[in-house]
Parts: sequence; C-alpha cells; structure tokens
Amino acid sequence: MTAANRYLPLAGRLLIGLPFAMSGLSKLGAFAATTGYIASVGLPLPSLAFAVSVVVELGGGLLLIAGARARLAALVLAIFSIVTAIFFHHNFADQNQMFNFLKNVMMAGGLLQIVAFGAGALSFDNRGKQAETSGADLSLSR
Repeated sequence: MTAANRYLPLAGRLLIGLPFAMSGLSKLGAFAATTGYIASVGLPLPSLAFAVSVVVELGGGLLLIAGARARLAALVLAIFSIVTAIFFHHNFADQNQMFNFLKNVMMAGGLLQIVAFGAGALSFDNRGKQAETSGADLSLSR
C-alpha cells in the first residue's frame, strides 16, 4: 500500500467531516437564530429540523472523521447536502446563493466517493482488516 493510498483518504475525510462537525457545534449555540432561519424558508417544525441538522452534521461529521460507519455517514451527509442546497440555496439570482448551492452539490459529490470507495486504511471501518493483513504478512515472512 502506498503512502498516498494510506493517508489521502484520512485527509479527505478530515477535510469533509470537520466543516460538518463545526457547523453542527455552531448550531448548538444559536438555537433561536437557526430555527428562525429554518422557519423563514417555510419548513415545518423548525425545532425538529434543528435537532435533525445538529445530529446529522455533528454526528455524521465525527463518524466521517473517525472512519466509523463512514459509508453510511457519507450517504446521510450527501443527502443532507442536496436537501440543504434545494431548500436554502435555490435563489440563483443571488450569486452567493448560487455559490452555496454549488458548494453543497460538490460536497455531496465528494461524499459519494466515500460511499463508493469506503473510508480508507486509517479508519475504524478498516481496523480489523489491517490487523488481519498484518497478521497474514507476519506469518508469511516466518
């Protein structure tokens, strides 16, 4: 296994997962502002939507960073990104909204790569596989 194959998936998971986790954390300190924004776009049950977004962003971001259930976490975050783009960034006359829409679509694309190819070598998902491989390599060298 090359160093790139070993470390780049971890770097990718960090670069995608950290912003989600940070966004989820920041929402915890801004309940009123966040629920107000959710209500302003016409979504029902803003308090429930707030709770779901915190769980998805913070929980999914942390799972992704750790590489634990990374494919499932990435799929949920990809769906969340697309839904967020559609409901919150659909005014394409506003250049900032267009940018945020495209950003969410790009994040979903990166997340779908994790869904397709997994968390990589340095992850909880592959922890057992590494031990088995290491054991097999040691037994072959004796």
